[in-house]
Amino acid sequence: MHLREYPGHLFSAAFPSGLTRQRTAAMKHCFYNETVGFFYNNSRKELTTYWRTKDVLVVALGLTVSVIVLLTNLLVITAIIINRRFHYPIYYLLGNLAAADLFAGIAYMFLMFHTGPRTAELSLKTWFIRQSLLDTSLTASVVNLLAIAVERHQTVFTMQLHSKMSNQRVMILIFCIWVTALLLGLIPSYGWHCLCALEKCSSMAPLYSRSYLTFWAISNLVIFLIMVVVYTHIFIYVKRKMTRMSKHTSFHPRYKETMISLVKTVTIILSAFVICWTPGQVVLLLDGLGCKSCNVLAVEKYVLLLAEINSLINAIVYSYRDNEMRSTFRRILCFVCYRNSKYTPTVVKLNTTDRRTLSQNGHFTVDSSI
Repeated sequence: MHLREYPGHLFSAAFPSGLTRQRTAAMKHCFYNETVGFFYNNSRKELTTYWRTKDVLVVALGLTVSVIVLLTNLLVITAIIINRRFHYPIYYLLGNLAAADLFAGIAYMFLMFHTGPRTAELSLKTWFIRQSLLDTSLTASVVNLLAIAVERHQTVFTMQLHSKMSNQRVMILIFCIWVTALLLGLIPSYGWHCLCALEKCSSMAPLYSRSYLTFWAISNLVIFLIMVVVYTHIFIYVKRKMTRMSKHTSFHPRYKETMISLVKTVTIILSAFVICWTPGQVVLLLDGLGCKSCNVLAVEKYVLLLAEINSLINAIVYSYRDNEMRSTFRRILCFVCYRNSKYTPTVVKLNTTDRRTLSQNGHFTVDSSI
């Protein structure tokens, strides 16, 4: 075993030799030269040397999900770039969400190629890279979801189709999202680990400090709570608005259709978000708190896969429910058929007032994509 000790001679000038030896012995040992297997054994996390059936199934399923996540989110990003009708704040945020989920797909694919028996072959640096990619991408996705929730709350309550936020402010917001994600993802690699305090190592991530897992889990759960409050507020507002407006004979049918679509979208968003994210964060929190009776390792891979599936659901919920987005997808997928014709967005055929109609009751019709 190779131990890195802090040199005792730094204190020899200030302390007598006996105190110096005691002070040096009390200093923490940092196991920077140890293998990944050493930390897994310390945390009692199983590290196999051969491929089991369970490992093969997890990797096969993980790679399949990753490929689908990559393709669907790449399609969303392409659609937003080529269709000028999507050059608005909400779609920039949707594009950034797709970029975060695309990054999550890459990170999860990297994990699948460096898991199972291959984990034991990783250097400490590679292991930290593997985990940092996951933490950064998932954090970017969650924070972006929060930004979209706040933006949708603003537009729905002001009955606008698009936010009045300038492109410059949107770019600053996107920049802040990635800075936050990078900070949270890279902190463990630059000090918030347990290489110098083995008793603080977590079970799920044997090189991470339990305090970091607790912090990360609580931070995400707070974001979840804020999102639930925001979308619940939207849901209640839309339901009350429909009830109140339906009593008037001048109630516009298109407005009612839009409101119903809003309610459906909000329900899907909340359900998918809670189902995909909550189990993983609860498991991380239990591990971070050092729960001895909680068998967190038994469900570790499954809750992570569930969180990754949300990156696929995001593309479906936030983009595919938009009629114009679906139309753009068809044009991209049928590019070979349309290669000789110039791209013309279908919304050009629509009267602009149909998309931003001022109904007889004096309210704007809002977009159905949240």
